[in-house]
Amino acid sequence: MTLTDPAIAPAAPTTPDSAPTDPGHSRARTITRLPSSGLTDRRGRGLRDLRISITDRCNFRCVYCMPKSVFGRDYAFLDRDELLSFEEITRIARAAAAHGVEKLRLTGGEPLLRRGIEELIAQLAELRTPDGRPLEIALTTNGAALAVKAQSLRDAGLSRVTVSLDSLDDARFQAMNDVKFPVGRVLDGIDAAHAAGLGPIKLNMVVKRGMNDDEILPMARHFKGTPYTLRFIEYMDVGNSNGWSLDEVVPSSEIVERIGRELPLEPAAPTAPGETAARWRYADGEGEIGVISSVTNAFCGTCNRARLSTEGKLFTCLFATDGHDLRALLRGGASDDELSQALGAIWGTRDDRYSEVRSSLTPELRASRQRVEMSYIGG
Repeated sequence: MTLTDPAIAPAAPTTPDSAPTDPGHSRARTITRLPSSGLTDRRGRGLRDLRISITDRCNFRCVYCMPKSVFGRDYAFLDRDELLSFEEITRIARAAAAHGVEKLRLTGGEPLLRRGIEELIAQLAELRTPDGRPLEIALTTNGAALAVKAQSLRDAGLSRVTVSLDSLDDARFQAMNDVKFPVGRVLDGIDAAHAAGLGPIKLNMVVKRGMNDDEILPMARHFKGTPYTLRFIEYMDVGNSNGWSLDEVVPSSEIVERIGRELPLEPAAPTAPGETAARWRYADGEGEIGVISSVTNAFCGTCNRARLSTEGKLFTCLFATDGHDLRALLRGGASDDELSQALGAIWGTRDDRYSEVRSSLTPELRASRQRVEMSYIGG
């Protein structure tokens, strides 16, 4: 079944109508559950995690994500009426919860740039799994606005935050975000999030050889023994604008080895099925690190995540080339049942495993795939 099948096609042509005209919006705050489906894809993977990009804009221009050479002053970001409304996002999240989703992660761009984000969080906090449990609502941010917004986010119902932090050296951090934003303000935001109860807080460091790999050990030293879990992410070929090269990837095994020589580590068991990071705890009991190895040790076999773009396209893989247009259904008058059926049809035919087959592709084939940009669907 596809989105063009009559059973799940929009009831009327897609229109640019504003979100409040969607006939399903009146149900967003009153219906919090749909019947469960026990959905799996073609490889037997369930749907447990929905990552929702709520804006395509960001106040940073990180060189590996939104470089100024591509996302300059004249870049055409989406118009406001192209974005999914909060009520539309909530309808999709409710349908996803009926299919097994237990965690929602708000991403961007930079999600804290979306005006009124607290209202969206409050709507999502009302949703429940089929057995009545609230969903976990997390958010990934660059931390620039956390010091100001941490408490209001927590009050709205946000569970926890993950903060992107690629360097502790202020000059390098400012060079990497390319807007001269000081690292100290991000660290203040992390502490504010902790004080507000938005934990456990995870810190993501994308490691790129020759750019910041000399900070692996200093970062580990700095956050060892703190309430925060530092995670090292292999530099990935997401999108087509970051100039990715395999030579710039620092394998997770090398990261663990570098840290372990000074700060002994031992492997720790995963905390949840489909967890992206392999956990390593310090042998002296002072915390842990995580390593995300989507280049050198693919975890496609347990991937249980879908991604919703800012304007309503559902992507079943971070490295996808195409998405499925759910906004057309929403603004075409589809009922909640029709939306749920569409989501089930998309996931049921999913067969993605790009990270597993990446090494079998030639550099030319990898370069020719027009993957969606990370800034468009989040990490």
